[in-house]
Amino acid sequence: MGSTNNTNKKKPDFIFSVSWEVCNKIGGIYTVLSTQAKTLKEESGATLIYVGPDLWEGKNNPLFIEDKSLYAIWKDYARDTDGIPVRIGYWNVPGRPIVFLVDFMVNYSMKNSIYGRAWELFQVDSMHAYGDYDEASMFSYTAAMAVKSFYNFNISANDTVIYHAHEWMTGLGALFLKHFIPQISTVFTTHATSIGRSICGNGKALYEYFNGYNGDQMARELNMESKHSIEKQTAHLVDCFTTVSDITARECTQLLDKTPDVVTVNGFEDGFVPAPDKFDAARRDARKCILNVTNKLFGTGWGDETVIVATGGRYEFRNKGIDLFLESLRHLRDSRKTGDAHILALINVPAWVMEPRRDLQDRVLMHDTGKTPLPMPLTTHWLHNMAEDRVLCTLQAMGFRNAPEDNIKVLFVPCYLDGNDGIFNKTYYDLLIGQDLAVFPSYYEPWGYTPLESAAFRVPTVTSDLAGFGLWVNSVLKRDAELEDGVKVVHRNDSNWNEASADISLQIEKWVSKSAAEREEIRKKAGKIAQRALWKHFIKYYLEAYDVAMEKTWGDEK
Repeated sequence: MGSTNNTNKKKPDFIFSVSWEVCNKIGGIYTVLSTQAKTLKEESGATLIYVGPDLWEGKNNPLFIEDKSLYAIWKDYARDTDGIPVRIGYWNVPGRPIVFLVDFMVNYSMKNSIYGRAWELFQVDSMHAYGDYDEASMFSYTAAMAVKSFYNFNISANDTVIYHAHEWMTGLGALFLKHFIPQISTVFTTHATSIGRSICGNGKALYEYFNGYNGDQMARELNMESKHSIEKQTAHLVDCFTTVSDITARECTQLLDKTPDVVTVNGFEDGFVPAPDKFDAARRDARKCILNVTNKLFGTGWGDETVIVATGGRYEFRNKGIDLFLESLRHLRDSRKTGDAHILALINVPAWVMEPRRDLQDRVLMHDTGKTPLPMPLTTHWLHNMAEDRVLCTLQAMGFRNAPEDNIKVLFVPCYLDGNDGIFNKTYYDLLIGQDLAVFPSYYEPWGYTPLESAAFRVPTVTSDLAGFGLWVNSVLKRDAELEDGVKVVHRNDSNWNEASADISLQIEKWVSKSAAEREEIRKKAGKIAQRALWKHFIKYYLEAYDVAMEKTWGDEK
């Protein structure tokens, strides 16, 4: 990860951190930025400003607290003179950093000329763009022009400025800003290469043939040329290129022909975890809620002895290891090694939800004892594509029916757990704390926030050695992590499907056989591992990246 000695290094005066997920909760990058803000602000000493897309005009965004007095004169100037509408306020997360939300639609009419200029200046190929490329690129360009306007209006030439672009979606702006104002130091972080994710998402073997892959060739084959082009050119042309784990650094070297300058490992803040005096009550409340809903759906009376196992995250059936988790549950059921133990497996993965089940709502709200199972007791919500959904189809093909007599039941929770899902009406974290085990056996996972979050909530976690987090845990322990360590790292490659499935099943068997005292000790160890991944330990890598960028920009001048 390189040197982290920042002694006598000049710190930046301004940091602009740009992402599509600023005040816009979608995935892991939101967690990176929202949890790092407080520590980055304190450790850098800079004026920290996050820049995101204004997707909530006219609607209430609970994540954004607008302050119309903040930089009000510049805001009017940006709108009236530079033609850039910006809303300014604070991100409603620890540290309350300043946020600029830009209206990127203003540049849509100019997108073809912008793309033409990007080709002339940076050899960025936008000819094969489709899908979300235009939207992301116009946001990226508009964000950069907003920072350019702010720089010219508010910032002294003696100030040191960092522009940190996250993911391919912000690359175009970083390149244009560097062109217009070369004294701004640019940093680009890829949280996952677009080609690596696409190779895996298309069912190809990434690891077995890793050294034979050519990123440009695969971009043409997978119709990813424009996204790959902006990602690759940004990686090569910014002042400092970073990624989030050693496994993704290797991927960048192979597929982008660029080895990252710094590995900026993802941290976490434990402010989301209930305080010790409230922890046990929160756990009991979560378990009561989960079991109340599932008993009403299944027509059962399972109690607190139930072992609750879960996976979750983005709906990438293969990449996130959802397929392997389901296979391990089938293996566990068919082996009959857990006896009469009640095991409830939750698949917390947002899908194409139509609505919460009215029949289940009625049972939960009316406190109906529900002694018979409801029809289709595999899901809490109706989907638009019930017949095609991969989780539901796989469960049915494997013979999971969730009959009252089944000791292992699997439930699909296909909604965003934001506290307003219509069934649980609790957030993901509110329910996470009630689980016994979390399983995230990813095939493609540059870092892996879901296992880290679970460990932070003292939920023992199974991950894989194809996930950055799993490899980090092994490096911390200096050996392959086992369940008794709080985090189990399962070995995965392109040819050991059956072995990995059996290993995950074994971890659930082991948990079922543990005593209450043994389980509590494992929970404590999970929490201790997560403590070693707090931002206070990892923010130094961001500061190192900023040093690299400033050195590239200024040399001995600063």
